[in-house]
Amino acid sequence: MLKIALAQMEIIPGNPMENTNTMLRMIEEARQKHVELIIFPEMSIPGYFLGDTWEQPTFLRDCEKHGQRIIESSTDICIIFGNIAMDWNKVNDDGRVRKYNACFIAFQGKLIGNDNFPYPFRIKTLQPNYREFDDSRHFYSLRKLATERGEHVNQLLQPVNLQLAHTNLKLGCILCEDGWSDEYAIKPIQAIHQNGPVDLFINISSSPYTLGKNNKRNRVFSTQAQLVNRPLIYVNNTGIQNNGKTIYTFDGLSTVYNSKGEIIEYCPPFSTLVKYIELDLDHHTKKDLACAKSDVNHSSITMENDTTIASIYKSLHYGAKRFLRSIGISKVVIGASGGIDSAVSAALYTKILGPENVLLVNMPSIYNSQTTKDLSAKLAQNLGCLYTIMPIQEAVDHTIQQINQTPIINLANGKEQHLNVTSFVAENIQARDRSARILSGIAASFGAGFTCNANKSEMTVGYSTLYGDQAGFLAVLADLWKFQVYELANFINQEIYQCEVIPKETINIVPSAELSFDQNVDQGKGDPIIYPYHDYLFKAFMEHWNRATPEDILSWYEQDILEEKIGCESGLVTKLFPTAAQFINDLERWWKLYTGMAVAKRIQAPPVLAISRRAYGFDHREAQNRTYFTTNYLTLKEKLLQK
Repeated sequence: MLKIALAQMEIIPGNPMENTNTMLRMIEEARQKHVELIIFPEMSIPGYFLGDTWEQPTFLRDCEKHGQRIIESSTDICIIFGNIAMDWNKVNDDGRVRKYNACFIAFQGKLIGNDNFPYPFRIKTLQPNYREFDDSRHFYSLRKLATERGEHVNQLLQPVNLQLAHTNLKLGCILCEDGWSDEYAIKPIQAIHQNGPVDLFINISSSPYTLGKNNKRNRVFSTQAQLVNRPLIYVNNTGIQNNGKTIYTFDGLSTVYNSKGEIIEYCPPFSTLVKYIELDLDHHTKKDLACAKSDVNHSSITMENDTTIASIYKSLHYGAKRFLRSIGISKVVIGASGGIDSAVSAALYTKILGPENVLLVNMPSIYNSQTTKDLSAKLAQNLGCLYTIMPIQEAVDHTIQQINQTPIINLANGKEQHLNVTSFVAENIQARDRSARILSGIAASFGAGFTCNANKSEMTVGYSTLYGDQAGFLAVLADLWKFQVYELANFINQEIYQCEVIPKETINIVPSAELSFDQNVDQGKGDPIIYPYHDYLFKAFMEHWNRATPEDILSWYEQDILEEKIGCESGLVTKLFPTAAQFINDLERWWKLYTGMAVAKRIQAPPVLAISRRAYGFDHREAQNRTYFTTNYLTLKEKLLQK
């Protein structure tokens, strides 16, 4: 039996000292339990998403220094950990010093692994450059190194020969993406095994939480363990990391797969702990050391489903709580409109910070109904939050009057003109007055930050006001479609508070910005977005791996498979748009907004807390280009309109 510790640690990005101290505490704990091998995540010393901090030589040397502390602590225990690896005598393609994303194997106070490899560490082979990842900007991959050396990369994919006191092992040490090799020509696990064979595969990772991702990982990694008929240990970190515009949670869920691909042990999600196991490499079974004196079930373990609304809530709560802590915010101010988004936001932050640290502010104008004003107060009462009402109409009227009555002078000829505030501009003035004046002022006075309550549907088409309701320190709901916000509201009531903190009337009322009489909720008038359809249309634009354009949408519409393709209710499209002309007008309206003004708004939006397979911010890189319709779309449009 090999005694192994899975060190599922919370990594603090950009803080090698704190991370190293955490690792040393875990190592000492494992040593007391007579563990032979302890495994830490990828980039466990520096963190992973650091932006261009990787271009600071002093930071790189500091990471090396702390890595040496870990190596020195390996006197009687083998330590596998992730860190930046430097070759100060070589450069990357950009002319900066050579950096590798590396896996280090330390034992008896020194690094091992250079008996069959150019360096005393292992280098990441497959570097992701999709979604939030930007590895090739900073790190030199094993593939590049092989080309530089004039070798095939498979020649460099060698096992690590580890000689412990009672056994000799061949370890297959890979990093994160090296395990997701289905779409790559290079298969690191198979190559290492062929150069072995290998006794045990170890994947150290820094893999962000994404809805449904763990289910897929289990399928992929299970297949790989079966393919080589060897156990595989996956160790991932917890915590949050960001790239400036998008905040990512890391759920850990470190997992042990046996040679049949069965899950035989895992660490709970979003928890920091050391999991101790005993692994029989001859029979590829395990024993949890916590149960060492009792009978142990060696059968496969089923993980919890990570596609549920419960999983979404857990990620949002975890990510928001740690983000608040990381930026030093302990109080929040929330504009409470009586609507669903602000209500869910308030319930979430109250659970994180406590009601005494959450201030709800209702800011009515002449357009706000008594219904929503009462719902705001009811929400605050149910949650036990602080509450205030600050009407905005006087300030809005003053701003409109100033703009209308103050002359604009051409100093060259002395001519005057006056501006006219339209009803649309007046709506934006209201939204900006609430956020830029009241919420920001209250937040500063309360010693707090104020929130952005925008959801993903609104962010997609810019249905929010720049410097108004799109402002705030964090957009905690901006990676949730409107239908998910409603699901979350019901979940919060039923499972988190187990009572009706979000009023049922808020869940049932028509969603509305209440910025004009045309958005009167008591008359059933609300947002122009028809969420049961547009949520799914926007999702096709933004989240589909091969993202849809109007050409795809119109083609599916013509073939009568649109609802099947985007996932909305069957029969809904015809009900909403009886004619092709109506459908096309609606499609073009939202596409123009999505690719037009909404881009400028998203670029200036607060950071988004990511939970989906594609979140706004750095995960969704976009340029401010003109709206474009393909040639095939224009042809198909003409054909349908002629019918």
